[in-house]
Amino acid sequence: MFMTFHELAEYILNQADKPLTTNEIWKIAIDLHLDKKLNSTGKTPWATLGARLYEISRDDPDSVFKAIGKRPKRFYLKNKKYNIDFREYEEGKTEEETDILKLPSKNFLEKDLHPFLAHFAFYTLNCYCKTINHSTSDKKSFGEWVHPDIVGCIFPIDKWGNEVLELSSAIGNTSVKFLSFELKKEINLSNLRESFFQTVSNSSWANETYLVAAEISENEDFLSELARLSSSFGVGVIKLDIEEPNSSMIKFPAKTRENLDWETINKLTVMNKDFNLFVKRIRNDLKSNEIRKEKYDKILDENLLEKIIR
Repeated sequence: MFMTFHELAEYILNQADKPLTTNEIWKIAIDLHLDKKLNSTGKTPWATLGARLYEISRDDPDSVFKAIGKRPKRFYLKNKKYNIDFREYEEGKTEEETDILKLPSKNFLEKDLHPFLAHFAFYTLNCYCKTINHSTSDKKSFGEWVHPDIVGCIFPIDKWGNEVLELSSAIGNTSVKFLSFELKKEINLSNLRESFFQTVSNSSWANETYLVAAEISENEDFLSELARLSSSFGVGVIKLDIEEPNSSMIKFPAKTRENLDWETINKLTVMNKDFNLFVKRIRNDLKSNEIRKEKYDKILDENLLEKIIR
């Protein structure tokens, strides 16, 4: 009998007498041979387990899971009685100190955020990403605010049977979804409009468009304007958490466009070598009904991501 990630985590936490990290949960799962019962064919189930627990404990108030602490975050069952002092698992910082700790270090580049976005997009959106290097563009065709930082594709290959895939291809409806991302270290009142409309210019050709940042101002006026712009233009906003990558989140969802802007796609394909290879890769994967994961941006686990910014 197969288990879901949710069921596996709940079973192990129900036996534990203290909160556990996702690595501890996975180690126990292996010791009990429960990893063999997971209904998953993914190559990194331990990372999927962590992402699911972070997402459920953060977004679902009715979930049985609760999270505590930071670096590492631990999980426990909110309806289970524990004979422990939970304060030892908390940071023990004042509210002011905690706010300071939440601010990412400024000593990193936008390009350092690419692996964080690839990780988030893969585990949260089931999206395969490709970084677009602007230096590979034809300089004669170069235009400002044309290139997205990262592009992505969501395939139906992992979910559909071969018969359905062949039928959809025959009638010209593969249900592939293209995503485009504009990446910033920080967005606030001073750079909101420039960052937002750069995103609109670079990425509105895709089915879904996202503005992504590691640091997003909590100023009320800023958030109100960001929400208005997001709603008006259908641009989603993603907050990357560089301290706890699995805690990254979609602050505002993107609106899905049914039709792609093929003129802009063609322009990008002609202008940029990376984008051209991305389009060819998708075509080849659809023809073979097999996703060549190694041809897209590498998906790093949480421990490797944390070393990038240090």
